[in-house]
Amino acid sequence: MATGRIRVVVAKPGLDGHDRGAKVVARALRDAGVEVIYTGLHQTPEQIVETAVQEDADAIGLSVLSGAHMTLFAKVLELLADRDSRDITVFGGGIIPEADLPELERLGVAKVFTPGATTTEIIDWVRANLGERAGSPGS
Repeated sequence: MATGRIRVVVAKPGLDGHDRGAKVVARALRDAGVEVIYTGLHQTPEQIVETAVQEDADAIGLSVLSGAHMTLFAKVLELLADRDSRDITVFGGGIIPEADLPELERLGVAKVFTPGATTTEIIDWVRANLGERAGSPGS
């Protein structure tokens, strides 16, 4: 058993008011044993990063349906760098065109889940990519 749980901040940045998907992912992660901090709607990138730093999060999961994904992901990554917190993994999902995925990856987004991704895929990715942080060294 891991010595600590994976901690993920799930956030809805910007003016997008549709949070059903974020809540489904947050609950699925929580049910899988991940500690989830859900920030609620209409969060600024500054609020999201502040929450992640204060909560000693392993990752930030952004849900973006508004079309502002390039700006919002970039701003969160920039603020993490400014806070010397590049070790906090950023991933996300939403209505994000396939053509934007390479640029998001270049910016430093670890993974983007597009429509149709299952909660099992998301949980498996979180465990595979963040599990070592919460477990004992070498596990």
